[in-house]
Amino acid sequence: MADPTTELPELPNPEIHHEHRDVGGGWLRPTVFGMMDGLVSNFALIAGVSGASSTTNQVALAGWAGLVGGAFSMAVGEYVSVQSQNESAHAEIATERYELEHNAPAEQAELAQMYIERGVAPELAEQVAKQLSRDPEQALLIHVQEELGVDPNQLPSPWTAAFSSFASFSVGAFIPLLPYLFGAHNVAISAVLAILALFGAGALASRFTVRGWVYSGMRQLVLGVVAAAITFGVGHLFHVTVG
Repeated sequence: MADPTTELPELPNPEIHHEHRDVGGGWLRPTVFGMMDGLVSNFALIAGVSGASSTTNQVALAGWAGLVGGAFSMAVGEYVSVQSQNESAHAEIATERYELEHNAPAEQAELAQMYIERGVAPELAEQVAKQLSRDPEQALLIHVQEELGVDPNQLPSPWTAAFSSFASFSVGAFIPLLPYLFGAHNVAISAVLAILALFGAGALASRFTVRGWVYSGMRQLVLGVVAAAITFGVGHLFHVTVG
């Protein structure tokens, strides 16, 4: 007979677990990628206008135009994108709710089949599906998550995405513009600031990927520099001046 005083092995604490990256959208994604868009697009614009031998004021004016226009464009695009996605999700959720109200047995069988396909024994899958289907709201939540892959209680906010994108694009676009506000006469200082910011933004973006921060930073740096170099070359080739 086992000694009742024998200590049982300590079970792992369920609250201590690994963490996942933010892959749902929220505000981090539009913030990080909005900043990168601002950096690349406005740096390329400023480089192109500078390559056309324009004056400091002309480059600064082009930079401000790129910042304001790009920021509003990004904000509107993010709002429409997220809002459209949410509207589509709500339409599908309404369809699922209707099916649960008017065709409950078929929906319960569908849920059981999902668990069977994932390796659960048929009898157990049917019992689980039956028990989960007792609460209509819980059943709806499960069906939506299983079939659509979304949580109706955690849909992203289009306003949050829009404001985050607007602010971050403005910050990114302002960095290469800054030297010209203090009278810079060439793109050299702007290029140095943009290069540092591109690497930093790329490294920050690695939070959303499995890539290391060095790889992500260098990738964003190379792509941004290539875009700016091409635009600078076009402006220099055509030697177009503003005004």
